[in-house]
Amino acid sequence: MFGASLDSAVNVALPGMAEAFGVGPAAIRWVIIGYVLTYALTALLAGLAADRVGAGPVFTLGLVASAGVFLGYGLAPSYAAVLGLRVAQGVAGGLVYGAAPALVTLSVPPERRGRGLGLMTLGLGAGLALGPVVSGLLVQAWSWRAAFVFRAPVMAAVAASSLLAPPPRGVAAAPRGFLGLSEMLRWPVARAAALALLANCAQFAVWLLAPFYLIAVRGLPPPAAGLAFTLAPLATALGGPAGGWQADRRGPRGPVRAGLALETAGLLLLAWSDADSSLGVAALGLVLVGLGVGVFQVPNLADLMGAFPRARQGAAGGLGFLARTLGSASGAQLAGAVFAVRVGGHGMVGAMQAAFLVAAAVAALGLGLALAPRPGPDRADRRPE
Repeated sequence: MFGASLDSAVNVALPGMAEAFGVGPAAIRWVIIGYVLTYALTALLAGLAADRVGAGPVFTLGLVASAGVFLGYGLAPSYAAVLGLRVAQGVAGGLVYGAAPALVTLSVPPERRGRGLGLMTLGLGAGLALGPVVSGLLVQAWSWRAAFVFRAPVMAAVAASSLLAPPPRGVAAAPRGFLGLSEMLRWPVARAAALALLANCAQFAVWLLAPFYLIAVRGLPPPAAGLAFTLAPLATALGGPAGGWQADRRGPRGPVRAGLALETAGLLLLAWSDADSSLGVAALGLVLVGLGVGVFQVPNLADLMGAFPRARQGAAGGLGFLARTLGSASGAQLAGAVFAVRVGGHGMVGAMQAAFLVAAAVAALGLGLALAPRPGPDRADRRPE
């Protein structure tokens, strides 16, 4: 998960890529959408395949394919070629993301599900945090291509190590039949999926626009911008294990609500930031958004995984990442569209503020859903059986 989440390196490279191919922030969002939308759809299929053939083989195949795709970016001749590679990378990444949660939940007892997923999220968050820092240095020394190529040996090494790892103990038998729509529309599943979509939709205004704010508005060089941007994913990495631990002890409801509240507050701070405001305000906003997402996503994912039987853990994990990445894709689209509409009359800063304000409203909508009572018997705050 650490290797896959190093894709955060791309965000610091977006301004350089936009300059190299002559496209703007509104058009460059397809670099994000092409990747996350593809792995959103692939993740669910990968989870279903993991239930059939085992999570380990699916996971390893995704790692090997990722390493090959990353080498291709060094030779991409056009923006269209980059978008094609991002789709291929999305397929490979979907295999990794779709199988990973099942590897965790099949390897730990149910009462430690939150802590297991929290550790997985720690690896994911560490990659998200390190990616912008490494990318900032490499982009300044070479070009935007370095943000992709450096990950090829990383993924190859992780793939080699995964071949030596033992499979989860006590793997459940393959499920009968396919995942039905009625299973996905049950209230605990639909609610957790909807919350994941809303939280990630709101967060992606930061991933798309914060690098442009730090580099184009505040004038930071790429290494400094990468270091500042890493505040959000670093806070996510720290918040994930804490949220998982609280979910195991007290149930997921409290940390889910707290995380969404923190995310909303951080986005409001970013919406208030402009070219003259203190960088500390924007830094605090990045920290609150990242911490809120970390505290939220592990309990919410644990809640979703717990709503499925052991034989469906691959499908549950794939569905969780489908919801998250559909949120990411829609968030990039929403933030890019708001920016494009507002930039003509209000300039870059005004357009960014409007996009962050809309993102805060989306996070607040998620908080409202989390605060709403559940219909029927409420088992949200019981420890897993």
